[in-house]
Amino acid sequence: MRVEGFEGKPYEAAGDHSPPPDYPFTVEDSEINGEGLFVPPLNFAMVDNGVFRSGFPDSTNFSFLQSLGLRSIINLCPETYPEANNEFLKTNAIRLFQFGIDGCKEPFVNIPEETIREALNVVLDVKNHPVLIHCKRGKHRTGCVVGCLRKLQRWCLSSIFVEYQRFAAAKARVTDQRFIERFDVSNMNDIPITFSCSKR
Repeated sequence: MRVEGFEGKPYEAAGDHSPPPDYPFTVEDSEINGEGLFVPPLNFAMVDNGVFRSGFPDSTNFSFLQSLGLRSIINLCPETYPEANNEFLKTNAIRLFQFGIDGCKEPFVNIPEETIREALNVVLDVKNHPVLIHCKRGKHRTGCVVGCLRKLQRWCLSSIFVEYQRFAAAKARVTDQRFIERFDVSNMNDIPITFSCSKR
C-alpha cells in the first residue's frame, strides 16, 4: 500500500449525492448560466455514510468530488496516479491510499485477500471519511471491497451479489463473487462500524 496525503479538512454536508442524468459532456458545457456543472465519475454511488465508490475520476469530475468534502481516496489500481489527480488531492488536502491490485480478467484472477483487508481497514476508520473507493471502472476491484464491507455489515449474500451485479452488469465475474462469499470477516468483527446503521 502506498499512502500520500495531508491533514484532512472538516467535512461539510454536501446534500444529495445522486448522479445527474446521463448526457454528453464537453469542455464547452462546463458552465451553464454561470454555474459549474458537477459531473460524477463513472459508476459513482454512495455506499454508506461518508463512503462512496466510483470508477477512475478525471478532471471533469473534480468539481463534483470537491463538493463531497473528501478527506481520503482509496485507489485500487497499481498504475501511478496522474499528475492532475495528484494536484487535485494536494489542493484539497485529500489523502491518497493506493492498493495496487491488478485488473486481471478471468480465469486468471488473483484477488489478494490481505490487500482487501488493508483497504477495508482504511474504509472502517472514520478519520478517513468522507472516503472515495475507486478502481478503473468501479466494477470488479471496487465491487470486491464493497462486497466484503457488506459482509462486515451483515448483509445477506444475495443482497451483496445484487449490488455487485448492478455495477458489474454483463461483466460480472463468478470469481469475484466466490471471493466475497469465502472472505472471512471473523477476525474483523471486533472493529466497530460507527458510520453505519448496521446492527452488529
